[in-house]
Amino acid sequence: MRLLRTPEDRFADLPDFDFPALYADVDHPLHGIVRVGYVETGPPDGPVVLLLHGEPSWSFLYRKMLPVLADAGLRAVAPDLVGFGRSDKPAEVADHTYANHVEWMRAFAFDALDLRDVTLVGQDWGGLIGLRLVAENPGRFSGVVAANTGLPTGDHGMPDVWWAFHDAVQKAPVLDIARFVQSGCRTALSEAEKAAYDAPFPNEMYKAGPRAMPGLVPTRPDDPASEANRAAWSTLTTLDLPFLCAFSDGDPITAGMRPVLERRMPGAAGREHPTITGAGHFLQEDGGEQLARVIVDFVRGLQEP
Repeated sequence: MRLLRTPEDRFADLPDFDFPALYADVDHPLHGIVRVGYVETGPPDGPVVLLLHGEPSWSFLYRKMLPVLADAGLRAVAPDLVGFGRSDKPAEVADHTYANHVEWMRAFAFDALDLRDVTLVGQDWGGLIGLRLVAENPGRFSGVVAANTGLPTGDHGMPDVWWAFHDAVQKAPVLDIARFVQSGCRTALSEAEKAAYDAPFPNEMYKAGPRAMPGLVPTRPDDPASEANRAAWSTLTTLDLPFLCAFSDGDPITAGMRPVLERRMPGAAGREHPTITGAGHFLQEDGGEQLARVIVDFVRGLQEP
């Protein structure tokens, strides 16, 4: 597997993102060592919050939330998915499979960092990957915050707006990363913020990850990931793990998943599930501070006897 690595100077002078760049090498059983970039804030002995981003963003998406979580005494860890951000980028679309991405994040969180008693925060693909991690490693987690995400099996159709995004990515000769992020936000990104979303991708060679991800979402019952996701549902719906839905009020892509998660996850029962108001698909951009406060309250609740 051929890997590309974004030059460090691409990440100079990022707006409101002066967190030290950290790296961990993870060893995939089939593909060898891949470097995962991440940022971390808060006390090293604080309750762990694992912040997983989605398509086509990177940990820069969490810049508004990291200080709030750290100030509350939480250890916030935000990795870049392989193919995104500062992480290594497999050069071929075929190198990106759902199973590979789950294994890369498992190896990062548990082999490299040995994280325990983790609260998962997953948005977009961060939930598709993160919920698999929870189902397959339940002893590592203390809670879940699902934010504009789901766990599709291909047994139900995807909304038209998602198919429009899927087709746009497939057909674009040049993939405009910043434009796709902006299209999922209610607020206007500054030119510097747009440049930060483009920073990991010096040219089209580096964009195999963003190009691959829409095609990896299970959209038919016999998708390669369908059986594993069905197995994850079977496990998750038996776990009495505290589960919070914190969806925005303006995301047509994932809105339909919220009532399903609230109804089927045992740890969601009897819980007040907040709505992040005035926010689109990328609610970390539109309502990051609000979402961060929700997470703080949730994690503090987990600490109470």
